[in-house]
Amino acid sequence: MRVVGELRVDWATSLSLVGTVLKALTAPLVGTALVALWYREPLVPFLATAVLTLAAGIALERLGRDDLGIREGFLMVALTWLAIAVVGAVPFLIAGEGTLASPVNALFESTSGVTTTGATVVRDFGAHSRAVHLWRALLQWMGGLGILVIAVAVLSQLSIGGAQLMETESQTRDVNKLTPSIEETARLLGWLYAGLTGLMVATWLAIGAVGLGPEVTLYDAVTHAFTAVSTAGFSPRAESLGAFSPAVQWATIPFMFLGATNFVLLYHLTRGNPSRLVDSDEFRFYLAVVLGLTGLTAGFLVASGEFTRVERVARHSLFQVVSILTTTGYATVDFNGWSPAAKHMLFLAMFSGGMAGSTTCSIKTLRWLVVVKSFHRDLFREIHPDAIRPVRLSGQVVDEDVVRDVYAYVLLSGIVFVLLTVFVVTDAARVGLGIGEFDAMGAAAATFLNIGPAFGAAGPYGDYAGFPATTKVAFIVLMWVGRIEIIPVLVLLTPAFWRS
Repeated sequence: MRVVGELRVDWATSLSLVGTVLKALTAPLVGTALVALWYREPLVPFLATAVLTLAAGIALERLGRDDLGIREGFLMVALTWLAIAVVGAVPFLIAGEGTLASPVNALFESTSGVTTTGATVVRDFGAHSRAVHLWRALLQWMGGLGILVIAVAVLSQLSIGGAQLMETESQTRDVNKLTPSIEETARLLGWLYAGLTGLMVATWLAIGAVGLGPEVTLYDAVTHAFTAVSTAGFSPRAESLGAFSPAVQWATIPFMFLGATNFVLLYHLTRGNPSRLVDSDEFRFYLAVVLGLTGLTAGFLVASGEFTRVERVARHSLFQVVSILTTTGYATVDFNGWSPAAKHMLFLAMFSGGMAGSTTCSIKTLRWLVVVKSFHRDLFREIHPDAIRPVRLSGQVVDEDVVRDVYAYVLLSGIVFVLLTVFVVTDAARVGLGIGEFDAMGAAAATFLNIGPAFGAAGPYGDYAGFPATTKVAFIVLMWVGRIEIIPVLVLLTPAFWRS
């Protein structure tokens, strides 16, 4: 048995596990090819990619593997996201349709998909086949939870490494207590994820069947279920959810909300134990943030005269807040035309994110709750300096090291966001492209925090195709960094990581 931390990083083990994941990726590629066959569309983009991916997966898997340590786990997580993004771009390039025919654009779209960002470079949606749009949706569905579940299932015999990977994504230790093994836990969460997806498909079809959503097709229901439960936001419709009836829009809100809810708590809910959800400090905080921002947004919309009907104000404000806060990125209306106050509420929502242990991105409500509670504790200690008052979450004491880590993460996220904003403005000026500071801030937040739509040209009915290639490359890197939450990337860049 080797001792983690005393040996150099075992590249072969990490790459071998990435190869196993790539082999599994051939299944959705073949499935997409079958859909292309059904619609009499080109099969080559998906079958050729499946063959290449299978060959690469087998080659990497043959490198052999040893016990998975913490270092190999970090490396495997980072390389898996990169590998899936590269593979996901190949069908776009082979299809050669529209703006996705460009290598940078194809990689941007694929990275945006697998990181569940939802930022798109697609301009003419009609120029792309149904199979291509389905592949975009599948990338997001796999990126939401599927890729992680596959990875953990593959690593089921490596309980330490598998647990470490699950914690990296879910940020909760409760996941290890659900079942006796990581493999069983991965399967359980996968079924829960698939169940929510299937329920949304059935809900959309039912709304269409009763005449409340006549525009809904099976294709629409499936592609949007893939990208709503994964809180990702790609849509095959240029108008996003604005192409559907109010009933469909209302019905989609709960699935975005649940997709950004801790799946461990959802599991207990399905087992008839709602108290875990009700007693969760983070869930109550998450719900309060959603309702608070919705109320403020609705108030600003009414004050500015954007909408006069109560139902429209409630629907558009709630939908957009939930969509942005959960990092889904759907839109029911072009909020570029909203008042500055209402748009700034959506901008604030970008920095929230949903709950830890969900498919959401951004900073997440758990970290903000720790910040709020620790700040309140510090104020109390200013008045009572001798008091001992630990930070508690749902009755459990939070270790002070964790509190410091949360503050460090939030600060680091702010620094990266500011630097990316400066780069966007500077790079745009270099090529003579005028991008205002607020639009640059929105684009930086939307990509780094994996939101998707921003403001201005990158708004809900816009795209990122017009940004300089260098800016898009920066977005690609930051989408990857944001999805795996900065720290694993910094760990990989630390010299001590590679030394014995």
